[in-house]
Amino acid sequence: MTHNPEVIRQLAKDFFEQIWNQGDESAIDRFISVNTVGNDPQFGTGRESFRKKWREWQSAFPDINFRIDDVIVEGNQVVTKWHLTGTQTGELEGMPPSNKKVSVDGVSIDQIENGQVVSGFDAWDSLNFRKQLGLPI
Repeated sequence: MTHNPEVIRQLAKDFFEQIWNQGDESAIDRFISVNTVGNDPQFGTGRESFRKKWREWQSAFPDINFRIDDVIVEGNQVVTKWHLTGTQTGELEGMPPSNKKVSVDGVSIDQIENGQVVSGFDAWDSLNFRKQLGLPI
């Protein structure tokens, strides 16, 4: 696989745009490897575990949006700085819809192989996110 920085930069942008902003479930198969691993235990390991959690988030936040603020590529590693917004109109972690809006920043560090994410590390303001929704901390 090429380590062309522009190809990887566009892949990172398309990942967030298609999977999250457009809510295109079929994009999960294009961008996430079958056995992908990450640091968030709630998303588990593998594409199907990601898909399950993605469905929960899409249901809870149908207007979810990731604004991409910066993308840095080094080899096959890509760092994406993003800002997430959304309104909780569906259940999340057993909490009924609150109609509360969330707005938080985060960073994703992903390893790309053969045009797919094979591992990821997400760091985001989950404490502020939970506070905005009134979820237990």
